[in-house]
Amino acid sequence: MFTIEQLKAAHDKVKSGADFPAYIQEILLLGVKKYETYVNDGRINYYGHEGYTISVSAKYETIGISDLVHVENFRAGLLAHQAGHTDYLTFIQMCAETGIDKWEISLKEMTCTYFDRLGQAILVEKIPS
Repeated sequence: MFTIEQLKAAHDKVKSGADFPAYIQEILLLGVKKYETYVNDGRINYYGHEGYTISVSAKYETIGISDLVHVENFRAGLLAHQAGHTDYLTFIQMCAETGIDKWEISLKEMTCTYFDRLGQAILVEKIPS
């Protein structure tokens, strides 16, 4: 099974959204089935085979998440991040300001789903290979 050290090493290679597909391939090879990232503090829950789970604790000071979802602003910020125009913390701040509470990556479905504070799916994207 995968370790926190392996996951952190893979994540440390991600400098922008342009690096995301390679990151997904690396953690898939480690055995990750899905994971959830929380915008408010950066904690991540990873899920593997046979109920295996591991969590990475908060990465930064808690930030507030907007109660109002601004879908178009989020999409524009997401596209900029995916094109490599923003770093991870800039992306996180944009998510918080536009009402994104967390995202969930399914490596089985190869999707990334973004959720608001009420747990409603705001956007589902196919992960490029």
